Amino acid sequence: MIQTPYLLFLGDAPDQLSAKVAQGIKDWRPDNAVGQIRMDGCKANVGLEDMTLEQAQAAGAKTLVIGVANRGGYISQAWKAVLIEALAMGYDLASGLHNLLSEEADLVEAAAKHGRELHDVRIPSVEYPIASGVKRTGKRVLAVGTDCSVGKMYTALALDEAMRARGMKSTFRATGQTGILITGEGVPLDAVVADFMAGSIEYLTPDNDADHWDVIEGQGSLHHVSYSGVTLALVHGGQPDALIICHEPTRPHMRGLPDYKVPTMEAIRDVALSLARVANPACQVVGVSINTQHMSDEEARAYLAKVEAEMGLPAVDPFRHGAERLAEALEAL
Repeated sequence: MIQTPYLLFLGDAPDQLSAKVAQGIKDWRPDNAVGQIRMDGCKANVGLEDMTLEQAQAAGAKTLVIGVANRGGYISQAWKAVLIEALAMGYDLASGLHNLLSEEADLVEAAAKHGRELHDVRIPSVEYPIASGVKRTGKRVLAVGTDCSVGKMYTALALDEAMRARGMKSTFRATGQTGILITGEGVPLDAVVADFMAGSIEYLTPDNDADHWDVIEGQGSLHHVSYSGVTLALVHGGQPDALIICHEPTRPHMRGLPDYKVPTMEAIRDVALSLARVANPACQVVGVSINTQHMSDEEARAYLAKVEAEMGLPAVDPFRHGAERLAEALEAL
């Protein structure tokens, strides 16, 4: 088990989006985070108190969590001084990067010397099966996005919270490093061998009560040429009964792909639904989740009203305004 509370390491993150792991922990498990630590040149801020390793340890922090999700998921050499110092002071380290802590000889040596733990949450802990496509009992809803990092995890967490508040049976199913660090369990989907990705989602969302909903955290985008494979594994392995379209309207292009425009919500709706119906012919699109963090409240409400009129579906910012209307849509199925 990863010891809490955490000190969130933002390193030299080049922008706010790069700190999405730390931001997610701060927003959804604030009691688990005593502060943030940033290096010179860091351009991200998750709104926690800036602390030194000494200050955070005095405040009770037990684990230094790498809260940065950089492109490629690597451990920067510039970070090493802080990470090794943290181990020497008695911190454990936790990371969801592709570049594993356990593959860095100097970190392994420091951890062994000081009796500390290295937690790589992106290592699959189960030998997942190949997907069978057999229909499972219970219900499932999947968040699918027009791009990466548009709010699919936030949508799923907010929806799970709203469903529970209505007395519905619901379980959030984490499929990425941030979700796993927030909930303590899940499938690190993009680290699963390709042939077993869909099977890992079948494993994550097994047979359940007829009125129970698995709320599956989305990943990537079917229109993102770098990460579409992981999304398709969710669509087929999840066999969703319902889809929620997720979109962030202020982006100039797909994340990390300046030559690719963000697709329309209608485009992702049509592609995702046609692929979902391969595994579940009854699948429906039930709502739209809009990430309005870069809009004023007036702009956000006007945009949501426009999307709702054009799409003919409830459109909400579930983190800003709540996910009750999305929960209502699922309850009506």
